[in-house]
Amino acid sequence: MGKSQPQTHTDANPLHLVLLSVHGLIRGGDLELGRDADTGGQTKYVVELARALGERPDIAQVDLFTRRVTDSHVSSDYGKAIETLSDKVRIVRIEAGPEGYIYKEQLWDHLDTFADNAVAFLRDEDRHPSVIHSHYADAGYVGVRMANLLGVPLVHTGHSLGRVKRRRLLASGLSRNEIEAKYNMSRRIEAEEEALGVADLIITSTKQEIEEQYGLYDHYLPDHMRVIPPGTDLKRFFPPEGNEGRKPIARELKRFLRDPKKPIILALSRPDERKNIATLIETYGENQDLQDLANLVVVAGNRDDIKDLESGAQGVLTEILLLIDYHDLYGKAAYPKHHAADDVPIIYRLAAASKGVFVNPALTEPFGLTLIEAAASGLPMVATEDGGPRDIVEHCHNGVLVDPLDKDQMGQSLLKILSNALKWQQLADNGLKGVHRHYSWEAHADTYLKTLQRLVAGIEVPERVPVPGRRPMLYHDRAIFTDLDQNLLGDPQSLAAFIKLLRANRRCATFGIATGRSLESALKIMRRYGIPQPDVLITNVGTEIYYAPQLTADTAWSQHIDHSWNPRKIRRLLRELPGISVQPAREQSRYKISFYIDRAEAPSMEEINRLLHQRELSVNAFLSFGQFLDIVPVRASKGFALRWFADQWGIPIEHILAAGGSGTDEDMLRGNTLAVVVANRHNEELSHLVDSDSIYFSEASHAQGIIEALEHYDFFGSCQLRPPEKA
Repeated sequence: MGKSQPQTHTDANPLHLVLLSVHGLIRGGDLELGRDADTGGQTKYVVELARALGERPDIAQVDLFTRRVTDSHVSSDYGKAIETLSDKVRIVRIEAGPEGYIYKEQLWDHLDTFADNAVAFLRDEDRHPSVIHSHYADAGYVGVRMANLLGVPLVHTGHSLGRVKRRRLLASGLSRNEIEAKYNMSRRIEAEEEALGVADLIITSTKQEIEEQYGLYDHYLPDHMRVIPPGTDLKRFFPPEGNEGRKPIARELKRFLRDPKKPIILALSRPDERKNIATLIETYGENQDLQDLANLVVVAGNRDDIKDLESGAQGVLTEILLLIDYHDLYGKAAYPKHHAADDVPIIYRLAAASKGVFVNPALTEPFGLTLIEAAASGLPMVATEDGGPRDIVEHCHNGVLVDPLDKDQMGQSLLKILSNALKWQQLADNGLKGVHRHYSWEAHADTYLKTLQRLVAGIEVPERVPVPGRRPMLYHDRAIFTDLDQNLLGDPQSLAAFIKLLRANRRCATFGIATGRSLESALKIMRRYGIPQPDVLITNVGTEIYYAPQLTADTAWSQHIDHSWNPRKIRRLLRELPGISVQPAREQSRYKISFYIDRAEAPSMEEINRLLHQRELSVNAFLSFGQFLDIVPVRASKGFALRWFADQWGIPIEHILAAGGSGTDEDMLRGNTLAVVVANRHNEELSHLVDSDSIYFSEASHAQGIIEALEHYDFFGSCQLRPPEKA
C-alpha cells in the first residue's frame, strides 16, 4: 500500500495516533464492563491505552474512534460527538448505520460508511495520523480501508479471533448455520484474514497467542507480530498495607481456618475444569508437610446454591467439596461462597501478608492476568508451564513453573518457597520490580511507542512475503485423527517426523487425537513425549471432546450421549460376572465405566453384550489390548465422536484420515474415512479388518505408519489451497 515518506518521530516531532474500536459502549469513565458481550476487556484496554499514551511527551494526539450511539436505552454519554479525556486524548464518535445501539454482529454493512466518515473527519480537521491501530475484527476491516486511503501504517490487535470463537460456539451446541446467521462468522474471519494480510504490525499479549491462535489463519506471518502484554492497574493491586485483616473478606476466610495465621496457598479462578483446581487440592491433601506449614484458600467464583449453576461449574465445585471432605481438610482449607470484585485485591494482599504463595494450576493459560495481579501484590507464584505464565516468569523471575498434572512437582515447589524466608522475599521483590518494568501501563506505553516509532521511521518494517495459498473454503477441508498409545508412542524418531509434517501443513488440515485415556492422562503423556496440543482432543473412548486452544469442552456432545445412560445399573450387572473387576476411580468418568477383564474366566464379549441388551442397557462395550473393558453410552465411541466433529466443522468424512491400532479404534476405521492400521497394531482385535479394501494396512509401525498412509492417499497433495495472490 502507498505510504508517505518515513519520518523520525521524537519529542520535537511527536506522533498522532488513531485507535479504532468500532463496537461497544466506550466512554472515558464508569465503563459498563460486562453489560453485554460487546462491553468486555477490549473496551477497557483501548481507553486505558489512550490515557497512558496521552501522558507521553512524544505523543501529539490520540484519537479513539468509535461509533456514535444515540439511544434512550443507553447513557447519553455515547451520543457525544467528541469526548475530551485530556489535553491530548479524545474519544471521537463517528456516524455509521442506525442511531441506536446494535451489537457488533449487525455492524458489518455499516463499516464502509464508518471508514469514509472517519477519513472525512480527519481531512476536515486537516489532520494526518502517523499510525492507525485497529482493535478487533470489525475495526480491522475499517483500519485496512483507512490506512490504504491515508497511506499510513496499520497496526492491528485481534483481542479474540473468529476461528477460535467458532470452536467454542460449536462446543456449546450451536450448528454451523446458526453460528453463521447469528455471528456473521464468514465475514468476521475474512476481515481478520484481510487485516492480518495488510497490517504492518500485529500486537499480541503472549507468544502462545501468536502460535496457537493466529497460527490458525492463512495470513499467518509471525515476523509481523510483536508481544506487548497489556498494562495492569497498579493503583488497585499493590503490596499489603497492614489493614487487610480488618476487612470483611478477611473475617470470612478466618471462619474456615483453625490457625488463620499460617501462610496462605491461594488459588483464584472461575469454577472451570480447565483451571485444574482439583489437582491443587489433591496435592495439598496428600502432602502432610504442606498442611502443617500453610492453609489452602480456594476462591472459585460466587454461588448461592451449587445446584443452580451450569453443569460445568456445578461439577467443579462439587468435586472441590468432595475432595476437601475426602482428605479431611476442615480447618485447613477455606472456600468462601461469595466475594465482591473489590475483595480480590485484598485477598491477594492477605496472602502476601501471610508470606503465602499464589497458585495457578490451569491445564492451559493463554495469558495469566491473575499472576500479574498477584505479583503486583507482592505474592510469589507457582504456575502452569503452559502458555502465558512462561512469559511472566521470564520477565519477573517471581516463581516456579510446573507441570499442572504433576502433584509431586507442584507440592515440592510450594514447599521450597514457603519454607525458605529468604527465597520467598526474593521472589516477592522480583515480582514487584518485574510488574512495574513490564506490566504497568507506563511500561506498556513505553514498549508500544518504541515499536511504533521504529515502524513509522521505516526502521522495522518486515518484508511482506506472499502467502503460500488461501483455502477456498472458510475452514480446513480435511483432518487427521489418530490414537495416542499405539500410533504416537514407542518410536520417538518417527513421532518427530510426523510432528514436523503436521506443522508444515497446519493451514491444510485439522489435527485430532482420539484416545481411551482421560483428559488428564492424555495431557500428561502428550507433555512427556512433546506431542503438540491437537485442534481436537477426543478422550475417554469418545465420551468427551475438547477443542484447542483452551481445551473447550463440547457440552453439546455430552448432552447428546446422555441418552439412556444408566451407570449404576451397568456397574451392578458387571460386578456380578466372573473375571471382571472395576478399575481405579481415576480411570472412571461420567460417561465411561472401566473394568479389568480376565478373558480366561470372564464371559466372551458376545455374552457380555447379550446380557447388557437383556437388561435393556443400550451401551457400547469395547475391549482393548485384551485386558481393558470400557462401557460407554450407546451414542458414544471414537467413531461417533469423529463423525460428530466432521458434521459440526463441515469436513467431509471422505477427507478424514483415521489411524488406529486397537479395538477401540475400529469404528473410526470403518465407513468412508481414509483409514490406516499401523503395523504395530493389536493383531487379535483388528485382524478381521485385514480383508477390507477400504482400510490401508501400513508396513511401517507407529507414527511412520501414519506418514506412509499420508503418502498412500496423497493426503496433503490433494489439499485445496488457492495459489498466492499476485502483488
